[in-house]
Amino acid sequence: MAHETTNTANSDAPGTASVSGIDVSYTDRGAGYPVLFIHGHPFDRTMWAPQVKAFAGRGYRVVVPDLRGYGRSTVVPGTTSMSAFARDLAALMDHLGLDVAGVVGLSMGGQVALEFYRLFPDRVDSLTLAATNPRAETDAGRASRVAMADRLRGEGMRGYTDEMLVGMMTADNVRDLPAVADHVRAMMYAAPPEGAAAAQYGRAQRPDYTPLLRRVSAPTLLMAGQHDRFTPPDFTESMHVLIPDSVVEIIEGAGHLPNLERPDRFNEVLRRFLDRCRTRV
Repeated sequence: MAHETTNTANSDAPGTASVSGIDVSYTDRGAGYPVLFIHGHPFDRTMWAPQVKAFAGRGYRVVVPDLRGYGRSTVVPGTTSMSAFARDLAALMDHLGLDVAGVVGLSMGGQVALEFYRLFPDRVDSLTLAATNPRAETDAGRASRVAMADRLRGEGMRGYTDEMLVGMMTADNVRDLPAVADHVRAMMYAAPPEGAAAAQYGRAQRPDYTPLLRRVSAPTLLMAGQHDRFTPPDFTESMHVLIPDSVVEIIEGAGHLPNLERPDRFNEVLRRFLDRCRTRV
């Protein structure tokens, strides 16, 4: 079981940790069972705002970093591998005095969470994978991701954002949840193109995590949006078959960002899972 921990820093202001040769910006709030939230591409730690509000100080200590290349963390041009992201997170946990945590990742963040588990299984007390594809890229997928990264470096984020907003969210949710759509659009516009491109080059080269799934011993929650066209529910169901101690929840009415499109339901499911994890002996 993860240790109960207390955040002794100023919980209302973001912190900055100099780790792995870069500066990592992060939010650290609350006390109790520690939960590390890993954002997706091309977002930042504010993607988890509804979860910070729901969990911090209610029996949980939430740690929410900007991955390298995103938000206020250092942008490192070139290629950022999944292992580089994972080692940054381990170093941040060291900085914060956390031996273990519940790890929550969405989309690319879920892939980073799997790499973190591969490298540091003893530091993962529980695992939540939302909208996550565990497979390696196909040849066509690698080519597409590299082309996307080249485009981001050359053109910036605006055109890509305008094309991808519907997809990140369902068309209905873009229309019906304008404040959420504005938040998602703003995060995408603000993502540093070099950092976002570096992550895409790294994702193009990521390993196949499917064999790892059979070795995951941590309790695992698998979530997907009902209408997610990037990581459809079938992906999630296929992981459930492989991970021994896993449960599945398909979030109705959500696309690729169920934590933002249906935050109340997402939080309810996550809280039920984490409450079980933090009280087990």
